Formats: sequence, structure tokens, C-alpha cells
Amino acid sequence: MINWNIDPVLLSFWNLEIRYYGLIYVIGFLITFFYLDYLRKKEKLELRLNQINDLLFYLIIGVILGARIFEVLFWNPRYYFSNPLEILAIWNGGMSFHGGLIGVIFAALIFCKKNSLNVLKLLDILVIPGVFSLALGRIGNLLNSEIPGTITNVSWCFNFQNTGGCRHPYQIYAALKRFLVFGVLLMLNKKEHKNGYLFFISMLLLAIGRFALDFFREDLRYLGLSIGQYFSIAIVSIIAYILLKYYRKGY
Repeated sequence: MINWNIDPVLLSFWNLEIRYYGLIYVIGFLITFFYLDYLRKKEKLELRLNQINDLLFYLIIGVILGARIFEVLFWNPRYYFSNPLEILAIWNGGMSFHGGLIGVIFAALIFCKKNSLNVLKLLDILVIPGVFSLALGRIGNLLNSEIPGTITNVSWCFNFQNTGGCRHPYQIYAALKRFLVFGVLLMLNKKEHKNGYLFFISMLLLAIGRFALDFFREDLRYLGLSIGQYFSIAIVSIIAYILLKYYRKGY
């Protein structure tokens, strides 16, 4: 058993707090920026530096709005509508993966339409630093002591503060899954592929992993499945159809 009592606040002065969770989001966007700038310098990305800055702005807005709106509407509506000021407190955690995904897609669509770019090609590029950042995000969940797993008696269970019973470290499972998907993407990216292939494969793998791991996550269930699992079923169904119809040969 591991007693987990990490303070989620890294630094605090006056009324300002710097939390690990928020810092990890900043690191994720910095990783994305440096990756895009690296591709630009290698002439593998047809964007100017100011366009990369604009794209990051679109992505930040898309991720935050999409992830938070889904969190409020689908995951904890009773809590947030009872405490409306908490809707703005994103530093306390509570960001939906599915909402963030939709936010990123909309942001990419708007940016590509404005700059006459192929959105599938751009999503293939963004998904590599994006999945790595998602893995870091689950570490942020762990540091926030949020998204606890189900109660268990395995030797590596975590005893979180304010959460009864020793629990599966769901956050670690999910982070490892995302690092694994990141590794798969790096290997696939070495070969020529159709635009959109990396993005759709990554979303398929993430959704399958989410469905499987959510059985270890403490969550409300409807007919035995969580909301996240139902979203994952929808994603797998849609992407499986797309892959079979347009990417049967893959490359």
C-alpha cells in the first residue's frame, strides 16, 4: 500500500497558487510548440513561426473550452451548477479527454480553413506531441489526487487523502497507456502514410484503452458502463468505419 499525500500546490505566494496540474498543461503546450518549430526548421511543416503561435492559441482555447464544457455537462453537472464559480477553476482539475479532443478538432478545422491547409495532415502532426502531453496530464491527475481507481487489495494500491479505501492507481495505468500509444505513433510515423492515418489510429487505440481501463476507475455506471466507456464505444465505432473505408491498406 502507498500512502499518497502529495500537496497539489507547487508554489504559493499571496493569493496566487502554482499547481502541478496547471504547470503540466503549460509543459504540454510548450512541447507542442517546440515540436512544431522543429518541423518548421526541418522544412517538414509549411508554417511560419507566427502561424505556429496562432495555431497554439487556437489549440489552447479549443482544449480548455472543450475539456471543461464536457466535464461540466457530462461528468459533474450537479456539482458545477451548484458551485458555478468552480467552472472557471480549471487549475483544480476536471478536464474531459473527449471534450478536449473535440475542442482540438474544431480548433484545427478553423485554423486550417483560415490558412488553406489540410486538416488531416495537421492532425497527424499534432497527435504526436498531443498524446505525450495527454500522458503527462494523467500524471497531473495523480498529483491532484483526482480520478481515483476502484477499491482493491493489490500490493501497489494507493491510499489517497479524502478517499476511503486503498485504490487502483488508475492515473498511472492511464498514463502508461498513453505513453505506449505515443511509442506506437513514433514507429508508424517513420513510414509513409495517408493523411489522417496517425490521428485516427491514435484515437482508436486511446478509446480502446480507455474502455478497458475504466473498469478500474471509480465512476458512476449506467448498465454497467461509465459515461467515458460509452463515449469510447462511439469513437471506436466511428473510427473503425473510417479506417476500414478509407485506410484499408493503411499506407
